[in-house]
Order: sequence, then C-alpha cells, then structure tokens
Amino acid sequence: MRICVIIPTYNERENIALLIESLQIVCKRIPHDIRILVVDDNSPDRTAEIVQETMTRYQNVHLITGIKKGLGAAYIRGMIYAMTSLHADAVMQMDADFSHNPEDVPRLVGSLDDGADFVIGSRYVKGGKIPEDWGIQRKLVSRWGNVFARYVAGLSNVRDCTAGFRAIRSSVLSKVSLETIGVQGYAFLMALLSRAVINKAVVREIPVVFVDRIRGKTKLGLSDIVEFIINAWWIRFERSSTFLKFAAVGLSGVFVNLVSFTLLLHVGLNKYLSSPIAIELSVVSNFILNNVWTFSSRDTLHKFHMKGLFFNIVSLISLFIIFTTFAILSIVFPTVRPQIHQAIGILPAMFVNYFMISHWAFREKLVDRE
Repeated sequence: MRICVIIPTYNERENIALLIESLQIVCKRIPHDIRILVVDDNSPDRTAEIVQETMTRYQNVHLITGIKKGLGAAYIRGMIYAMTSLHADAVMQMDADFSHNPEDVPRLVGSLDDGADFVIGSRYVKGGKIPEDWGIQRKLVSRWGNVFARYVAGLSNVRDCTAGFRAIRSSVLSKVSLETIGVQGYAFLMALLSRAVINKAVVREIPVVFVDRIRGKTKLGLSDIVEFIINAWWIRFERSSTFLKFAAVGLSGVFVNLVSFTLLLHVGLNKYLSSPIAIELSVVSNFILNNVWTFSSRDTLHKFHMKGLFFNIVSLISLFIIFTTFAILSIVFPTVRPQIHQAIGILPAMFVNYFMISHWAFREKLVDRE
C-alpha cells in the first residue's frame, strides 16, 4: 500500500526539516511505500526552499505550492495531488509543528491494516491527552468545540471531531467529492469527517498525546472559529432529513397529545391528570413512528425493547419539561385556555427530545474504536 503523509505548511521553516528527518526514521518500520508531501502556501520565510533541499536527499519527499487560502484548501489540494499524481492508496494528515508525534504514525497505519477506513489520532478517548499547561480558555475552546461538532453537526459517535492527525483510505476520499467541500479553514476537518461518516466509512479512534508547538506560531484565528460554528450548523442542515422526519412525527404527536387531552377533559377528568396521560399517549405513538420510519435505516446499537426503554426515559424528561411549563403558565395565566399552555410546553421539549433520542435511544453503530 502506498501512503502519502500530507503536511500543510505556512512559515514552518524551523520545523519542517526536523519533521521530515523524524518521519524518515519512523517510516523504515512501516511495511508500506511511504511518501511525504509538503503543501506549502508560499511561505514568506522560505519553507519551500528547506523542503527542496531535503528532496535532494530523499526521493520520497514531494512539494507543491499555492496561494494561502486556509488549512482546508491546502489539504484538498494535497489530497487530490496524492491520489492523482502519486497514486496513493491512503493519505495521512499531519501538522508540521510536532504537535503530532511521528512515533504515532505506525499506529495509525496499523489501524488501516486492521480494516479501518478513517483513523483518528484522538485526544479524547481513553489514553489520549491534551497539554496540561493549556490555559482554561484553550481547553474550553478545544473540548466544547468537539462537543459542538458532535451534537450540532451530528457526529456524536466520534470523540475527537477536530483532530488533525488522521489516516484515510483514498477510496473514502473518492466518495466524499473533495472539490465540493466549500470549507477552506480548520472547519474542513469536521466537514471531511462528516462526509466520511455519511458514506459509511469505518472510523476508528486511537489515543494520542497532543503537545504544544515549541517553534513557530499557531495559525488558528477568530475567523477559523466563526467558520467552524457556521459550518457545524450547515452540516446539520445538509443532514436534516432525519430531523425533518422527526419533526413530522413530533407534529403527529402534538395532534395525539392535544386531541387526547381535549377528550379527557370532555369526559370530566381533572386537567392536571389529563395532561400527563395525553403526553404518555403521544410518547407511545411517537416511538412507534420513529422506529418504523424516522430511524428505520439506521443500524442501531440497541434492540427494540431497549430503544423503547430509553425512548420512555427521554420522554419522561420531556414530560417534566412540558408539564412544568404547563403548570407554571396555568398559574400565571389562569384565564388562558389550557390547550395553549399545553402546546407551548411542547416546543422546548421537542429539541431536547430530538438530540437525546437520536444520540441515545436510536444511537447508530458507525464508529469502531480501539
């Protein structure tokens, strides 16, 4: 198998030669044809000249240059070149600043050999680690950025969605249409992973220790964070068919809820008792429809009876939200029709319901972790 290690650079003169030397030593232990491709964005510190000098000593080192447009643009350019010009069977993503330990490269390649399609050097699985001396702000940005990606972009089964240390089969990249990924900055890492998951790639996370750079400056800026947030929501929108089905089922549940509530009131049942009974009837109808329609295509982690149990647990939380809202509104606005209070209580519960049901009760078996 031919594997191309892609290293994007911008002003990495102090690191790139040392990294290439380290990779040459490590790659001797890997039973594959390893190529090193540096994608330099016309660094003003003449990083490319350093790479060209190493190319006189190592035939497996390659260089392409281009205009600086962001990390994602550099990776797309590098991946296309690796597959079309170097005929790589797989590529690796790796930072130039030694944040990713070259000694971990054989472990990522080994996971490809074991059958994985998309291997992530993960900081957030057991055994993974981030620098202890990171400040509270950087820790929060890293951890909550991953939480945001997992639950907003729909990547809940992956612990480290923003890791830049990866090994990916070219067959996966061929399916994701690299040219159509309209993300040029750090959000590319999340966008590429999302497309791989959609295409049923076998994703595996292996623990790595991430370290801070010693030489040079970090390139992450505010614009990258803004792009990341916007694209997380865009990915959710692109994958919204499941949510739309869920919303349609929820709408039918609202109908069941309010009709049942009205009928129970009509037969003389107390409104504070009618409300939870109507909620439970809608819970049952929602579970049946979600199971046979909304999530029917998922290879879910849990069997039918466990999905039903988890669904009801989540629904109890929703019941609490709806009933609490209903009770408060009934006390504060006693002259308003109780059906209106009941309907208002349904709205906040709907979003809580979707995320918990999608990522717990109907959790999908997509990721294989070591």
